[in-house]
Amino acid sequence: MTSHDVVDKIREITGEKRVGHAGTLDPFATGVLVVAVGREDTKKLGAINENSKKEYEAMIEFGKTSSTGDPTGTIHETRTMKHIDETELRGILKKFTGEITQTSPAYSAVRVRGTRAYKLARKMIPVTMPKRLVTIYEIELLAFTPPFAKLRVVCSAGTYIRTLVEDIAKALGTGAYTKELVRTRVGNYKIADSKTLESL
Repeated sequence: MTSHDVVDKIREITGEKRVGHAGTLDPFATGVLVVAVGREDTKKLGAINENSKKEYEAMIEFGKTSSTGDPTGTIHETRTMKHIDETELRGILKKFTGEITQTSPAYSAVRVRGTRAYKLARKMIPVTMPKRLVTIYEIELLAFTPPFAKLRVVCSAGTYIRTLVEDIAKALGTGAYTKELVRTRVGNYKIADSKTLESL
């Protein structure tokens, strides 16, 4: 289910045409999607998206890469898999804290020449993806059982966790992809306080 699918479903539930969300959640991911209903509240979405810290929990798998950076893509075994030491991993994670530069993934909703990047990627049209500055406020290793690691990340708007995971793996001299992703918080909106579509 895409974020747009969620919006359509809430339109159906509420009977209100003006429904929007504050920040796309990848279709493979789960968790918090801030949705506003009605003219007055949808006006607030831009500010909520841009000014709110996002928190995620990501399960990553080392030794494999994905064409999309997630389970929906073509998975390949990497030739550069090596034994990853937990101390080494923790040291690398510290280097990704603070302001960093990311290249937006080809399979993303970023607009390139007026078209969503993922639409161009599906047609195999090569594009130069834009770079952006993002901030990683916190990054914590929650669990490590090679080849899997679970991370908690608190970041600014516009951060791609898939790209962060790939960049961490490159710094370790190997490959990785984001196997599972849960957005646990958007600003003050937490997953514990969220409603499921079923409950709505």
